[in-house]
Amino acid sequence: MDRDDPVARRFEADRDTLRAVAHRMLGSASEAEDAVQETWLRLHRAGADGVDNLSAWLTTVVSRVCLDMLRSRKSRREDPLPDAPPEPAAGAVPDHPDPEREALLADSLGPAMLVVLDALAPAERLAFVLHDMFAVPFDEIADVLGRSPAAVRQLASRARRRVRGAEAPDVDRARHRAVVAAFLAASRGGDFDALVDLLDPEVEARADAATVQSGAEPLVRGADAVARTFAGRARAARPALIDGDPGLVWLHGGEPRVVFAFTVEGDRVVAIDMLSDPDELRHLDLVLLDRG
Repeated sequence: MDRDDPVARRFEADRDTLRAVAHRMLGSASEAEDAVQETWLRLHRAGADGVDNLSAWLTTVVSRVCLDMLRSRKSRREDPLPDAPPEPAAGAVPDHPDPEREALLADSLGPAMLVVLDALAPAERLAFVLHDMFAVPFDEIADVLGRSPAAVRQLASRARRRVRGAEAPDVDRARHRAVVAAFLAASRGGDFDALVDLLDPEVEARADAATVQSGAEPLVRGADAVARTFAGRARAARPALIDGDPGLVWLHGGEPRVVFAFTVEGDRVVAIDMLSDPDELRHLDLVLLDRG
């Protein structure tokens, strides 16, 4: 690499950030270096002309390289023993500086954390690492994964729960199922007050692009507004597990058409993601909880 080359100098300015992203994605310092080198080769071939935000472009490229490496690793069933993580580079996230966040990361990303991350599916790991560790917006991660921002938000949420506690305790899962069941009953019965009681005051109901095309609002915020949206509806929805988490699904002709993915904290619903994009639905593990 010619350090006098302006493109090379711009790459070197981002090398530490790219190495940090790659290491958290791959859990291996040597593989992280390979991913960074591959990113440089792709930049060298493509050039930087026409790239408005080179840092964002490089993060996207290294993320795609790491995603390919993770998928290849999973297909070969190879799980390398994680090595010790490097110290987070100063200014590793130049657009979102947060010294407290960096200190927490340095404390948490030991071998045990890397083992937990390695248990995640590649897409989950990428969504969690980029969003929770590097504050990359969901719409940018969606471009890397080829999924909708709503689906990526669900991936990150699911990964976050697994990282925090590997798996939610059975008692929490049962309570969350009870909350979703009560929501369904109140929705079908048009019980506005019961719906409000089940919703966090700042709850959000979010719809992906395909659901918006069917007439849904892209975002509804607040318990009253969300309760009005669902009161007297969901008559055809059925309780289901969505990637292991309680939710609802509407079927047509035996095929899922709309999935309602719930995020529950304690005894309140804090978010409902409505997904109907066929490509997204194919990626979901859906288990019906009734016999129809």
